[in-house]
Amino acid sequence: MSQFRRYLVTGVAGFIGYHVAEKLLQQGHEVLGLDNVNDYYDVSLKRARLARLEPHERYRFVELDLADRQAVAREFAAFQPEVVIHLAAQAGVRYSLENPHAYVDSNLVAFVNVLEGCRHNSVAHLVYASSSSVYGANTAIPFAVSHNVDHPVSLYAATKKANELMAHTYSHLYGLPTTGLRFFTVYGPWGRPDMAYYLFTEAILAGRPIKVFNHGHMRRDFTYIDDVVEGVVRSAQRVATPDPAWSGAEPTPGTSNAPYRVYNIGNNQPVELLALIETLENALGRKAEKEMLPMQPGDVQETYADVDDLARDVGFRPSTPLEEGVGRFVEWYLGYHGG
Repeated sequence: MSQFRRYLVTGVAGFIGYHVAEKLLQQGHEVLGLDNVNDYYDVSLKRARLARLEPHERYRFVELDLADRQAVAREFAAFQPEVVIHLAAQAGVRYSLENPHAYVDSNLVAFVNVLEGCRHNSVAHLVYASSSSVYGANTAIPFAVSHNVDHPVSLYAATKKANELMAHTYSHLYGLPTTGLRFFTVYGPWGRPDMAYYLFTEAILAGRPIKVFNHGHMRRDFTYIDDVVEGVVRSAQRVATPDPAWSGAEPTPGTSNAPYRVYNIGNNQPVELLALIETLENALGRKAEKEMLPMQPGDVQETYADVDDLARDVGFRPSTPLEEGVGRFVEWYLGYHGG
């Protein structure tokens, strides 16, 4: 059992946030969940997730915008969390091309408010969501936290890279232990309707063509939600420490002489988009009609996580096979949507 009891989880109405809060409550912890329940995607799905957490007696939910400095400061001061798991963000690469200001408010302004809340309330550990998107134009495969990530190809990715830099500053200046987690294409039950696997499922069942970008020759490290949650919770319960081997003369990006760490959480097995579609077809018992399209701006061709650092330090390596994870998602989808 973790030495910590009080966890603040931001983005608790979101896909990963909901599952993380549920896991913490199952472990017997006290959880304060924060979320602005925005309409980036189906609000009723977010409300349904929240409703499943509501019966837990050690859980409380507050609806607020993390960009509201006073509101965030008030909740931190009242709850006095020991650990903060910051999963709230404006998600989506393509949407960042249409509405860049949403990413500044949700991913930068909000993150400063969370950092300040941690700093002024003696939080023992801040764990926050980064993204595989930070690897951007990097083509060295698999992506490792030791790689340079200075060439993002979307504003979303740039805000996630900025979060890592901001966290390091607070680790350095104030001794705040921070751990950033770069998630790789998370999927599973209660997932996000804007993600490809969800959109494909919806379209296949409705008999509509699916949009297949880069003619299907994209590879993604699809990571099942239970593996991600296990990685998040284990990371949260292992407080970041300075790396004694870190050198300012030859600085490595994933650690620091401050209490700062960054890890990949990915399945370490990239799958071509066409293989994902075939797996969905098999699970649904229907064939997809494919509309082949070129690569979208802001997308990368392949993601592939090197998780050796996570396995070494946290003692965990994601491993759920795609067929198993997709099967569980489809089962949930049909139950939730009445398919």
